[in-house]
Formats: sequence, structure tokens, C-alpha cells
Amino acid sequence: MTTQTHMRQEIDQIPQVVAGFLDASTPTLDAAAARLRDLDPALLVTVARGSSDHAATYLKYAFELTLGLPVASVGPSVASIYGKDLRLDRAAAIAISQSGKSPDIVGMAQSAKRNGATTIAITNTAGSPLAEASDFTIDLHAGLEKSVAATKTFVTSVVAGLALLARWSEDADLTRAVAALPESLSRAVACDWSEMVGALDGHSALYVLGRGPGFAIANEAALKFKETCNIQAESYSAAEVMHGPVAIVTPGYPVLGLAARDAAESSVADMAHKLAGQGAKAFLTSDLPGAAKPLPFAATGHSITDPLALIVSFYGFVEALSRHRGLNPDVPPALKKVTETV
Repeated sequence: MTTQTHMRQEIDQIPQVVAGFLDASTPTLDAAAARLRDLDPALLVTVARGSSDHAATYLKYAFELTLGLPVASVGPSVASIYGKDLRLDRAAAIAISQSGKSPDIVGMAQSAKRNGATTIAITNTAGSPLAEASDFTIDLHAGLEKSVAATKTFVTSVVAGLALLARWSEDADLTRAVAALPESLSRAVACDWSEMVGALDGHSALYVLGRGPGFAIANEAALKFKETCNIQAESYSAAEVMHGPVAIVTPGYPVLGLAARDAAESSVADMAHKLAGQGAKAFLTSDLPGAAKPLPFAATGHSITDPLALIVSFYGFVEALSRHRGLNPDVPPALKKVTETV
């Protein structure tokens, strides 16, 4: 009997972890949303690195599309290396870190609060320095994550931001979609992308395409290809790939198009089909017809939550791909679970 990797176990836990988070976090989410409604910020900034920054990118699109509020990613080095404070009165800041320990993330959150921002931490470590530096701490309640490659904490970080957004915006449709995520993500876990495992034999590079919140998911997928499979994956907006990167898409070059059920679906699908028509080995999470090979997906019924289900299906695939290539996805070489940068 084959023992499951920690990564596989943690992927399977995602629906349950999300359900637990939604049950446990109502008071903090309500309080933070009430403060944000009172503040009515003119700007939202995010502070994060790695997978957490991909979660922040997802939330950037979600907040901008729902509230019309501009969202900017702030480089933590502005405070930690360059010692510069930003003028953030009338702003809110969301810092995302699983460990809550990285000095540069903590320092930027401290700087934001010191300079007038309402600060919100999204972390899996409630008593961390980041939590202490913030006005509100949204605890992921995800439990210990043993695999170096983040899966359940990434997904729950996005859910935390979406749950906050649903309360802040008082959007009934988004509120229902977020509440239904445990069931939606259970279906996503069951999606079988094994057809793509063997198709990548002999390949050490590929493109991942997305747009809007789906571009954040493409960023996260590209990182996981690197971390767990030693594949040089690069993520691009489907609108950007023709601006130069298409030059290296030779016959047989692998492409993964992560299309969600939103306004960008046809754009991502059109590009995947176009590249497949030029000889690329293209796969696509859409039923829109064309030359790319379709992959199964779990629709969530809402354009803002739909891209999140794609990464859950992808995680199951990339864990299997890592093992297929003779690697251990739990312990990528030269990486460790907690990364502390200054």
C-alpha cells in the first residue's frame, strides 16, 4: 500500500479546512468588515511574498471588481531595506503570511499601521509577530501544514479575503458563493487531470495562462511546477503572451490555460486554442470548443470564486506529476517551510 504524501493529505483536507474557517471566523470577519465600511478607504494595499502574494493578487482583482476600490501591492523592502514609510491615511492594508514571522512582512505591516492604515493580518499563526502588529487578525484555523508547498493555507488565505469582501460589500450573491465553497472545492478535489501527467514527459518548461483572478491562480500554479516538479513554468496573462513570449512556443511546447467562468474565459480559451493550432500541447479548463484539450473543472456559480476551484484541482495534478517524475513533493530541494526575509 502506497503511503500518501503530506501534500496529498493536505489537498484532501481543503474543503474541511475551509468549512472550519468559515465557522470559526465570523466574529473577526464581521468586526473587520464593519471597520472597513466605517473607514471607506480610498486605497487598499497588500503585503505578502510567495504563495501568499499570489493570494493577494487574487484578492486585488476580487476587491477591484466588486468594490471598484484600487488595490496596490507594496514591496516589503520599502520599509525593511529602504527604511521608507508610506503615507497611508485613508487606506487599509492586508498582510498575508502563513507563519506571520517574516521580518519584512511584519515591518511593512508595522509601518502601515504607524502611518495611518487600518491593518488586517491573514495568517495561520494567531500569536505571531504579524498578528501583534495588526488591528485585526484573521486566523486561518488550517492546522499544521507539513508539506513545504503550501496548499490548504493558500486556498484558505484567499477564502479569508473573499469572506471579508463579502461582508464589507454586503453582496448577497458573493456571500452565498463563499458559504458554498466547501462543497464546490470538494468537487474540485475530485477533478481528474491525470491525462496531463504523461503528456509532460520529456518537458522541463511550460506556460500557464490566466486573466483576472485566474492570473493569480496561474502564478500559483507556475510556482508549484517549479517547487515540486523542477519544471521551469512561467505564468502569463492570456493578453500578454503574444507580446514576445509566444516566440518560444514551438511544436509540442506545453501550455496550461486556466480559464474560469467569468468575463475572461473566452480570452484565455481563445489563446489556448490559438497556441494549440500552432502546434503547442495545450490543455484548457473550459468547454469552449477549439484545438486545446479540455480538462474537467468544478464551477462554483460565481465569477469571483470560480478561479479558486481551479487551483484545488491543479494541486492534485501537480502532486501526482511530482511523484511520476520520481520526486518527493513534500521536501523540495533547497526550500524550507518558513521563509524569513528582510
